[in-house]
Amino acid sequence: MMKLDLLPVILSGGAGTRLWPVSREGHPKPFMKLADGQSLLEKTYLRAAKLSTCLRLNDHPQVLTVTNQAYYFLSRDVELKAGINSLFLLEPFARNTAAAIALSAHQAISRYGHDIILLILPADHLIDDFEHFNNAVNKAAQLANDGYLVTFGIKPSAPETGFGYIECGQAMGNGKKVNRFVEKPNLETAKQYLADGNYLWNSGMFCFRASTLLEQLKIWAPKVASNVEMCWAGMYQQAALSTALEIPDIPFETVPNISIDYALMERSDKVVVVDGDFAWNDIGSWAAIRDLAKPDANGNRALGESVFVDSTNTFVQSEDRLVATVGLKDVMVIDTPDALLVVDANRSQDVKSVVAQLKLADHQIVKLHRTVSRPWGTYTILQEGVNFKIKRIEVKPNARLSLQMHHHRSEHWIVVSGKAKVTNGDRTLILSTNESTYIPAGHKHRLENIDSEMLVMIEVQSGSYTGEDDIVRFDDEYGRT
Repeated sequence: MMKLDLLPVILSGGAGTRLWPVSREGHPKPFMKLADGQSLLEKTYLRAAKLSTCLRLNDHPQVLTVTNQAYYFLSRDVELKAGINSLFLLEPFARNTAAAIALSAHQAISRYGHDIILLILPADHLIDDFEHFNNAVNKAAQLANDGYLVTFGIKPSAPETGFGYIECGQAMGNGKKVNRFVEKPNLETAKQYLADGNYLWNSGMFCFRASTLLEQLKIWAPKVASNVEMCWAGMYQQAALSTALEIPDIPFETVPNISIDYALMERSDKVVVVDGDFAWNDIGSWAAIRDLAKPDANGNRALGESVFVDSTNTFVQSEDRLVATVGLKDVMVIDTPDALLVVDANRSQDVKSVVAQLKLADHQIVKLHRTVSRPWGTYTILQEGVNFKIKRIEVKPNARLSLQMHHHRSEHWIVVSGKAKVTNGDRTLILSTNESTYIPAGHKHRLENIDSEMLVMIEVQSGSYTGEDDIVRFDDEYGRT
């Protein structure tokens, strides 16, 4: 089998509303950490980097990540932890997978040429059987090199109604021709598909040459192709200079909001499927997270400290405190510091309805956790009330916040550990553990960690308004305004 280099393209988007309250707009599903401490995005990076066909430059695995502009710094932190090099394609807003994949193809061609093979991987899949996954990718790469659009099908283990299906046709090399794609079926139809043996789950993973993808889009989805080309026309000059390309808003909003499945895969006559003979988990609901935990004798599962009394088939996930259940059956309890979800185990798909109601009420709990990630570190809201807010701030080594000012609040900063350089009006201070400073409203100020260890601060805000939008930035190395 010929050795081919391919570029993994990681699609890291989507709010993961069915995994609320852990997944939120400001910290969505790909950044959720599982029981082993790794996030879904990190696991995807590591899996891609281990592929025998993964493109390598100077011995470093190369990938391309498509994500929202707001998640760039979060994604970059995960990239560094995983030990890979990633190009970034940064969307101003979600526009579905056809636009994301087509722009990825343009970016990949500009770097690696027309024959580069792309492997499209969603960031929210869990695949532990790497050997069989690698084998399937090798088969797909060979078919992609022959000019096919390849999708990966997963052999059904149950009559699942939450996935789309692929009906397989005649053999095509190491794959099979796709007769048709089928929408999520009802239970009776899913049972028929399982019994038939000729249907696979549609995994949403793909493999094709970048040039083949763009040629096929021109035939089957010409508006997607032409509008993506307009976007690329305003970006390509920066492609060779920057590893993080921002997609311009105005051309991007004209690209049809359509999935690659509907735009191309269900229309083209060049589509084949490779049987994914590996364990695969689409982490799409709390039921999928629950199934990762080992059950006790009564079918109860827990991630975090818990006590079960007269309970069966109950799942608990808790971050900071013990959760006890008494007399529960088929219930899931998801506990976070600022939100609690209790849901019938058979209705985990309906959690998104909770998020929809919270959005209608413009509730901030949809967007942010109490601990919020920033390019320079994190802050955690410890307590807040009328005219005050208390935060715990952690600043990464050698990182600094923007030079800023607040109209409506003053701030007290106390160093818990580390060494801080503080700009406070016209003064510059060096603060160590147990030292503090007071910043009046209207003063320009900046916080910087000048140590090699994490800087930990307590910030006490006081004023008529303590919202996060009361920030006027004068200088920011992360490009925020």
